[in-house]
Amino acid sequence: MKPSYQNRQRLMKAEKAGVQGMKESIIILGGGVIGLAAAFECRRRGHDVTLLEKVSCGGQASGAAAGMLAPFSEIEEDPDDFFRLGLRSLRLYSQWIEDVKKNSETNFEFSNSGSLHVVYHEADLLSLESRQRWQGEFGVEAEIIKGRELFDLEPKLSKDVIAAMRYPEESHVYAPGYVKALEEACRNLGVTIKDHLEEVTVKEWESAVLLQAKNGETFTADKLVISSGAWAKEMENVFQMNIPIVPIRGQICAYEINNGEVQHIVYSPQGYLVPKENGSLINGASEDIAGFNTEVTKKGIDRLVKWNKNVFPFLEGKEPFHSWAGLRPATQDGYPLIGKKKEAAHIIFAAGHYRNGILLSPVTAEIVADTIDGKEAEIPLHLFDPNRF
Repeated sequence: MKPSYQNRQRLMKAEKAGVQGMKESIIILGGGVIGLAAAFECRRRGHDVTLLEKVSCGGQASGAAAGMLAPFSEIEEDPDDFFRLGLRSLRLYSQWIEDVKKNSETNFEFSNSGSLHVVYHEADLLSLESRQRWQGEFGVEAEIIKGRELFDLEPKLSKDVIAAMRYPEESHVYAPGYVKALEEACRNLGVTIKDHLEEVTVKEWESAVLLQAKNGETFTADKLVISSGAWAKEMENVFQMNIPIVPIRGQICAYEINNGEVQHIVYSPQGYLVPKENGSLINGASEDIAGFNTEVTKKGIDRLVKWNKNVFPFLEGKEPFHSWAGLRPATQDGYPLIGKKKEAAHIIFAAGHYRNGILLSPVTAEIVADTIDGKEAEIPLHLFDPNRF
């Protein structure tokens, strides 16, 4: 059977992008940002990739994220391998974004805005100074800003803010645009994407990989990558191992602001605010455990509304124009599962990234592809061993 005109066009694009031949066949289970990133990286290394998704790609945590690339603000205390993972991923991002845009033939917002981590009390300056010291050992550019210099950077900050740590490297993407572009880049490179499958069952995995969709369609491959986020826990009985991942509901709202009214990602002790080029200010996140329920609640949004005026007084009395919720896959110890299943090197996990899926997508894709290619990861993976539970 001859490939369709559309598929022929995509094969031509793949060849033009430097994808030559097929090495191994890979099934990626889960079409969130991690699954799409892994599919993109594996395909451009020449592997035959099929991605299976129960609903639509990027429809859960990925598309609902604020899109922050902020490992220095998020990881305040421990210079461990998780910090190194975030640092490497942030520094991969510039080239990664360029490659995604080129291969998707689309554009989306990527802003190197920098960030400000604000504090309100003199005692909090000690923690900023401590963080500045240990992060500086990793080459992180960070400066503590006070007084007029701070308000020159963000004139509408509350005057109760006494100082802020500024991280020029920290950035953000428009998550829905990024995820959509990743999907299109995968398709253009020849990844087979099967979505809206409703259910996918692992029929065989010990000696061969065989999966079946609800409609009866079957899929076989040499390798299987589990990147189904909070749904990865469904694999516990299949693989006879503990996969303690639970969904955490994150509720977010957005305000309409004037372009340039807020310049940086702003972190406070209560949450964050992220300005987007479409004139919105994203305010997040209120978290709770609600199973797989993505309903937005008044209580959840009120938590955000109550504190954001302490960062930007102009928000007082202002109503958000939009609110939404996404499910964040959190592990028992807070670290993602990345790596091979014990005694089954053809089963690879890439799940449980909690609220760092967007940030960690390039480095996780790199590790998955390196694992498949038999390469040693640049960062020790013991902390993320999927067999650790």
